[in-house]
Amino acid sequence: MMALFLLLILVAVILGIIGVAASGLGYLLAIGIVIFAADLIFFGARVSHRARRRPLR
Repeated sequence: MMALFLLLILVAVILGIIGVAASGLGYLLAIGIVIFAADLIFFGARVSHRARRRPLR
């Protein structure tokens, strides 16, 4: 699952760089930002869900 997280971060960064560098492709920057935000929310939800399921000792 961590590999998917890192792959989505990499895709978001690459789309952001292309969106900034190429004129007229600002929508790629927006897509990269949306992917990055969705990836962080998904990862945060998994971490918090995993923390709640830990049994008490």
